Amino acid sequence: MTQMELMQIITGIIGSIGFSILFNIRGAKLLAVAFGGGLGWMMFLVLNHTIGNAPIAYFVVALVISLYAEIMARVLKAPTTIFITPSLVPLIPGASLYYTMAYALDRNSELFVGKAIDTLALSSALAIGIIVSAIVMRLITKLFLTKPLPAKRK
Repeated sequence: MTQMELMQIITGIIGSIGFSILFNIRGAKLLAVAFGGGLGWMMFLVLNHTIGNAPIAYFVVALVISLYAEIMARVLKAPTTIFITPSLVPLIPGASLYYTMAYALDRNSELFVGKAIDTLALSSALAIGIIVSAIVMRLITKLFLTKPLPAKRK
């Protein structure tokens, strides 16, 4: 791991903590969010380097971090949203969105379309990863963690 990658992970942690302040997250929950933000960015760096496909890396990271958030929500007895949102903040494709809009304003349609497709792919990968995670957790909860209702007496 290079010094630049380590700095990126630390910045991801700081970004997640900063965004957590908006949600008024404190204590153990703040540590869980910070860990999630750092883990998410570290996973993205590793997957993007090994796979070389950012949308797939975004999907896998969103899936793992969303599952992590679901688990932390149950462990710390808090809503899942307060763990998912700040932990995935480092992955928001802000630069890609910025360049998409810059190319649109410059009326450079060729670069605009290419960058817009990239931005939509990254955003969609994040959203689909979160959705798949929610579905998996609902299935697990329904199949393994719920007690059957007692049979009615006649």
